[in-house]
Amino acid sequence: MHNDTIAAIATPPGVGGVGVIRVSGSEAFELVLPLFKRPAGQSELPPSHKLTFGHIIDPHTREVLDEVLVAFMRAPHTYTRENVVEIQGHGGPLILRRILHAVLAQGARMANPGEFTMRAFLNGRLDLAQAEAVMDLIGSETEAGQRLALQQLRGRLSDQIQQARQAVLGAIARIEASIDFPEDDIPTPQPEDLQPLIAEAYQLVSSLLAGSEQGRLYRQGVRTAIIGRPNVGKSSILNAFLRTERAIVTPIAGTTRDTVEEAANLRGVPLHLIDTAGITPTDDPVEQIGVQRSRAAAETADVVLLVFDGSEPLTEQDRLVSAELQAMGFGLQAANSDGTISKRPVLLVINKADRDQKIETSELKKLWPEGVFVSTSTFSDAGLRPLEDTLADIVLAGRMLYSESVLVTSTRHQEALRRANGHLQASFHSLDQQLPLDFVSIDLRAAYDALGEVTGETASEDLLDKIFSEFCIGK
Repeated sequence: MHNDTIAAIATPPGVGGVGVIRVSGSEAFELVLPLFKRPAGQSELPPSHKLTFGHIIDPHTREVLDEVLVAFMRAPHTYTRENVVEIQGHGGPLILRRILHAVLAQGARMANPGEFTMRAFLNGRLDLAQAEAVMDLIGSETEAGQRLALQQLRGRLSDQIQQARQAVLGAIARIEASIDFPEDDIPTPQPEDLQPLIAEAYQLVSSLLAGSEQGRLYRQGVRTAIIGRPNVGKSSILNAFLRTERAIVTPIAGTTRDTVEEAANLRGVPLHLIDTAGITPTDDPVEQIGVQRSRAAAETADVVLLVFDGSEPLTEQDRLVSAELQAMGFGLQAANSDGTISKRPVLLVINKADRDQKIETSELKKLWPEGVFVSTSTFSDAGLRPLEDTLADIVLAGRMLYSESVLVTSTRHQEALRRANGHLQASFHSLDQQLPLDFVSIDLRAAYDALGEVTGETASEDLLDKIFSEFCIGK
């Protein structure tokens, strides 16, 4: 299957100035050349990696389909390390489909999602971590996320993983040589021979895990629900974050009846903001659906902005909303499975700070004894800045912003690194307990394989299929 020639539209659906059809495989040149009509006298294969002007014609009717620029790129200096042809035509969907159909009629096969990148991986141009970085780079929402994806694509994560694997392999080799070749009088390695190698791997893996939560934030962002009773200014806060009038704002309570989701940039972290309907008892069936969706948004949020109207006294509805969030675990301490204590963060926003303040902060503090409070006004950027600064402090939790250190951004990578870390700790324990070296070797092998899952050296075919199926067609 990976030896045939594949083709697909490589640019996003829709109308654009330029569209690209990508063809890859051993027969890419032979399939495209008969479709490519150039000025008289030019029949030889154009120079590699240079754009050549001409027209794409229908192979059956000889009709001119489009005026194009075509690049013929010889292996192995291509994205897939196969012969690749890229046809640049006008970006109309009909034009691109007709060109693609002409290429398929010549004998190419329609590419599966992510198949070009999968071939780059299988042909050794990229390892699996780099291949995954391709989609991260395409989907990055902030400059910080883009830089991290590019860093991973350039192999910085892979280099550190390989360094850890080599240290583990060195320890395994010493153990197994003494076990497998006793007749050669190879001395049995002592703990002091193995511990430096295991410690090197453990330190590398631990440093990657230490930055993984920050990396996850830059890649996945923070889901932030704006919650409160009707008419406290939730939609105004959304618009202020976005610097545009995205949500409808009126003095009439209940203007927002559904959730509105948009993305903003919070110091390089994608902030997925969800404006919600006011949580309030109602007999209106449409409003009831909006309230249910507001509760669902709060349940799935990483952070909640609980908004109060500072120009009015605290109401019973404010208390009811607070009670609902506390029942969901926001603002309260919770024990994690590893024994640590964490909270679901809630930021208490006293809105409309530009008006006379009638809300009693002492009452709010009784409701939320450990709450973080911020006063804001959506009439100017200056009024929003305290909210952005406080939210950034909560989200980043004292962590440094983007640095040049390697940050793990993938949940899959984090899980593999945690397993590797656990096996390395177990190997230390076996050495301390003076258990037979076979026990140490088992854990080291497991750590070696777990690290290989990150770069793809020990990844199963099912895992590869799952990863590349999430790519877009044409990439």
